[in-house]
Amino acid sequence: MTDLDRFHACMQYAPADRRPNHELGVWRQTRERWTREAPDAVSELTWHWFDGETALGMDRREFISVDYGFIPPFDPELIEETADYEVRRNAKGVVTRALKQGAVGGQRMCMDQYLAWPVSRPNDFADIKRRLVAATTDRYPSDLDGRVAGWLTRDVPLILGHNCAINGFYWRAREWMGTEALSYAWYDYPDLMHEMMAFFGEFVIETSRPVLERIDVEYVTLNEDLSMKNGPLLSPATYRTFILPHLERLVAFFKGHGVRYLAIDTDGDPTALIPLFLDAGVDVIWPIERAAGVSPQAWRRQFGKTLRLWGGVDKRVLPLGRDAIAEHLRDFIPLIEEGGFIPTVDHTVPPDVSWDNFRTYLDLKHALLAGEFGALE
Repeated sequence: MTDLDRFHACMQYAPADRRPNHELGVWRQTRERWTREAPDAVSELTWHWFDGETALGMDRREFISVDYGFIPPFDPELIEETADYEVRRNAKGVVTRALKQGAVGGQRMCMDQYLAWPVSRPNDFADIKRRLVAATTDRYPSDLDGRVAGWLTRDVPLILGHNCAINGFYWRAREWMGTEALSYAWYDYPDLMHEMMAFFGEFVIETSRPVLERIDVEYVTLNEDLSMKNGPLLSPATYRTFILPHLERLVAFFKGHGVRYLAIDTDGDPTALIPLFLDAGVDVIWPIERAAGVSPQAWRRQFGKTLRLWGGVDKRVLPLGRDAIAEHLRDFIPLIEEGGFIPTVDHTVPPDVSWDNFRTYLDLKHALLAGEFGALE
């Protein structure tokens, strides 16, 4: 079977030679650790795991590059620097204070402190809209037609947009306003929020249209981190009022233009919102963050086969060694047999995971995906 055949079989709950092998990636600090621990073993890795990693037996995927971001972006600016931290405005117009200690290749060991956002009042939204003009030629690869010709005979899944290209409605509003201000804005500025949601949905549709008129794709992901450990950052009622109608329109557009599946990527516990996602036609949730108390087994029992599941491998188990990893993976056997489930680490792999433990995890997962369940004993 090809990687494409295997993906479709899994998503359709059909038998296959094995289930797809996907992973998200690693922290830069993890890559640095593994390079020290096993330089020869990791020397041929590309580290682009969404695309696949042949040396680790990961299935390939291809992505259509479309720029859904600001054109023009904000001018990045170093506002303040000390021995301990930097204050910068990034290309999204967000001002943050970031610790220097532990940073590797620009990736921090902790989250930045967020200081300012590009939208602090309704009038600021005009500057956002001028940076999001849909379907301009510079949003697409210059050789798109040639790439489309090659993708027509593909044997791997094809996805519209790289990961975090098409951010969801909540994610984009949070990028523009910040979590705290957004939490108030649903109540303080309802007209602005209706305008934001409608504008963003139309922008995504019209920016996607020129590509989807040329070729069908396997799926689209809306990256939509709208949950924390204890539940969503907005109520189902708020979601239903402001976002659901636009999500329904967006899903209808995608599925009417050759997109097979619609996935939502959200960390935390979005369980209370999943019925609304399903009502809108969403097919997949990932990465199923175990530290938030959720699991693919529980969601399959609650929501049935309508909801496909990607992720669900607890990153906190990987440092514990073979026995703990094998026990954890054995819990997935019924989902592997049933289908509609692709196990991956529930986000990128952190630096407390040694190369030996990750290699053990990957070897055991290969056996799980192939149905060789005895290897997990």
